[in-house]
Amino acid sequence: MERGYETLQTGVERAGMSQNIAQILLQSLEKKNQVLDDIITQNEIQENILKQDDLDIDALDASLEKIGGLIEELEKLDDGFEVVYDKVRTEIVGNKSLYQTEITKMQDNIQQITDKVVKINAAKMRNQMRADNHFKKKTQKIKNSVSEVKGARSYYDSMNNLNHVAPQFYDNKK
Repeated sequence: MERGYETLQTGVERAGMSQNIAQILLQSLEKKNQVLDDIITQNEIQENILKQDDLDIDALDASLEKIGGLIEELEKLDDGFEVVYDKVRTEIVGNKSLYQTEITKMQDNIQQITDKVVKINAAKMRNQMRADNHFKKKTQKIKNSVSEVKGARSYYDSMNNLNHVAPQFYDNKK
């Protein structure tokens, strides 16, 4: 009888601990959702920067730095989620009815995360195309400027040589 009570008590403690860990998993997914929202905001900032005729490189660089930090945070959240999930996977899968509310909330969060990742990737591709177009325009302007400078230099050299008359006769004797 004592042994049965201890087993039941251990099961209840384990279930309570797993319940807390399931909540931690859920909080991790919610945090990931928030970080993805921040990335979406930064993508929108980049889009506005890239829509301007006069590209603000410093603002674009700052936005890219923020996104880099957010991506690092996402990687940490993913790693932490995987570690925790690996520890409680058997308990959660084995007792789905006990964790049904947490599982449903996790599934909803995962669906939101997936939708946001798709949105982020689409925005990233659009921003990449805008940036490429911006840099192509700048490259073309530079090529045009170089061409204009060469033309001006050629004209200048031609005009300088206009009044210069090369010697007509040259005496090779010494």
